[in-house]
Amino acid sequence: MAAENHDRAFRKGAMTDQRELKISCVVPVYNEAPVIETLVNRISEVMRKTGDRYEVIFVDDGSQDKTWDTLKRITASSEHIRAIRFTRNFGKESAIQAGLQAVRGKAAIIMDADLQHPPDLLPEMISLWGKNGYEVVEGVKTTRQKESLINKLGSVVFYTALRRVSGFDLRKDTDFKLLDRKVIDAYLSLNERGRFFRTLIPYLGFRTARIPFSPDERESGNPGFSFFKRFDLAVTAITSFSSLPLHVVTLLGVFTFLFSFLLGLHTIYVKLSGRAVEGFTTVILIVLFIGSILMIALGIIGEYIARIFEEVKHRPVFVVAETVDPK
Repeated sequence: MAAENHDRAFRKGAMTDQRELKISCVVPVYNEAPVIETLVNRISEVMRKTGDRYEVIFVDDGSQDKTWDTLKRITASSEHIRAIRFTRNFGKESAIQAGLQAVRGKAAIIMDADLQHPPDLLPEMISLWGKNGYEVVEGVKTTRQKESLINKLGSVVFYTALRRVSGFDLRKDTDFKLLDRKVIDAYLSLNERGRFFRTLIPYLGFRTARIPFSPDERESGNPGFSFFKRFDLAVTAITSFSSLPLHVVTLLGVFTFLFSFLLGLHTIYVKLSGRAVEGFTTVILIVLFIGSILMIALGIIGEYIARIFEEVKHRPVFVVAETVDPK
């Protein structure tokens, strides 16, 4: 309810300006105080050259540093900046959703605050949308930024699995996207609460242009996604887009049954032929094998039940503590 009430408040305040505003930049932030002012200056410089009316909506996802104080100070001195603060950390997906609910422009550009998504690409994205009629314009990486070996391996496994189950190849995709107003409305109309923005946009099927870019290194701080957060996001993405893992459980059951049936026939044959059945090691291996399959099956089923549980609770995906609009 809190999220929905703030959504209505934002839209009510936006009615008079929506025709005039052209571009809304949505920037989720989490402990990004050192780079916010630099990002605002770079966006302002770029947008001043385009001549388009714009706004920048920062969504503070429960930062523990001076991020909110910085946003309040910048908002007080700029007519283009708006800020939303969550009561706690709800995650980047929730921050993107909150930002999109608040946009007033005819299109929204989602970008990271750490300057790895270069603001210099904004004019090209706006041109492809405004002049060429693309409804989605997304930045795709030509190179990956520095990351640990385990993160690289995890990314390869995740994107390979996601491509198999969903049909979307997102290896070079990013959250750096421009969305037309009708794309925003379609995204917000989705009922699911566990979202993965990067897959839901291609799922909607709107006309898309891709702009290659090489991400810059972070200006300061550390990446906000730990290994466990990445793993949780990967599980959410895969279970949200496919029931294939459940079918794998069925196939494992069929395979185990056939294996047990053949082994049973072999055991009966050996018994009837009068030979002693050498079975202790075999029995232990079979028990371990079947037990492992059962545990994997229960784990996969448990993940889907957990997703159902999260959806049926229907709790808000974020709670807004405070909003700041320009004077």
